[in-house]
Amino acid sequence: MTSLYTTLNLTMSIPVVAVALLAAWRLRGPERRRWLTGVGGALAVVLVLTAIFDNVMISAGLVAYDDALTSGIRLGVAPIEDFAYAVAAAVFVPSVWSLLTAGPREEPPEVDDDEVRILEQPATPGLLTTLFWSSRPVSWVNTAAPFALAYFLATGGFDAVGVIGTVFFLVPYNLAMYGINDVFDYESDMRNPRKGGVEGSVLQRSRHTATLVASAVTTVPFLAYLVLVGSWESSLWLAASAFAVIAYSAKGLRFKEIQFLDSITSAFHFVSPAIVGWTIAGAELSGGVWACLIAFMLWGAASQAFGAVQDVRFDREADLKSVATVLGARTTVWFAVACYAAAVLVLLVAAPWPASGAAFAILPYLATVAAYVRVTDADAERTNEGWRRFLVLNMLAGFCVTQLVLWSVLVWT
Repeated sequence: MTSLYTTLNLTMSIPVVAVALLAAWRLRGPERRRWLTGVGGALAVVLVLTAIFDNVMISAGLVAYDDALTSGIRLGVAPIEDFAYAVAAAVFVPSVWSLLTAGPREEPPEVDDDEVRILEQPATPGLLTTLFWSSRPVSWVNTAAPFALAYFLATGGFDAVGVIGTVFFLVPYNLAMYGINDVFDYESDMRNPRKGGVEGSVLQRSRHTATLVASAVTTVPFLAYLVLVGSWESSLWLAASAFAVIAYSAKGLRFKEIQFLDSITSAFHFVSPAIVGWTIAGAELSGGVWACLIAFMLWGAASQAFGAVQDVRFDREADLKSVATVLGARTTVWFAVACYAAAVLVLLVAAPWPASGAAFAILPYLATVAAYVRVTDADAERTNEGWRRFLVLNMLAGFCVTQLVLWSVLVWT
């Protein structure tokens, strides 16, 4: 029988394997060598550190593992399953970064100065490639992990519902959320130089209809399944989550252009998977759980607001409204700081241990944003440097919270 730890590791390895295979296929020449070097170096460092510190902590009695929940295979006194997160981090992060920063495969041909230079539009990428980049693969884990961790906490394990729900919030959910956004934000994205790379794609007009159709086709079967196996409560939360995905960007609703509602809706995009995971498992939304969810909402609202600051000029040029275009860059940064600080306080005051320990994962965000409290509308684009740090902070925060969840289920219970 597969152990609890092994089941969890196999489930969470799905995106890691998918991204690694894509990198192996996509990267060529020096880019592939850099990727392999990055993965190999990260693996060597992280595995050695994991072996050392896991054995030290277990030998010192700081943590303990029930053999009934593991395969029984150990490296020293550390269960072999404990090394899965190290392998996942060492493979996933370099792979995603290499894919998102990879240059074009071929350089354009040289032309003589006396020749007429003909500027050709780049070839339209294949539909699958377009859909992949539009779904923001670097953000997949940000929605899948909340569902998976909530479901795991509520049930103590994984079954078909947990796996299918995790897959849904991993890819189809993100394709719908970001794909719809790319379609209806096209005018703004065309003016924004940070789009078209690691921070978002510019979806060609010829792919708009196909993206909307693909978003519907890939999400509806999952939604139907999760409604059938869930309760009325989980189905209501699932419906609210799907509505928020559409309402944020779609014409006629455009919650992203309503001051403060844009931040709340964006935060709900990441909190709602956790609520669905918790309720579909039949667990009760108690006071302690609500404290964690409220803190998560505050974190999401702060992150969305700070992210909007860098786009103030481009959104105004495209006649788009956001919390940042309405409040101004400096006030919006202070709003983000206040939300992060409130999230820390909610966790420390109202959340039970060990969930309250997640407050420390928010402190790096608070420090990053606080560095820009003097920003103005004229230099708002410099906040992009801080925003890019979130790509790393999200991974670190996710790792810390995941460890708290695993310890709370496997060690402290």
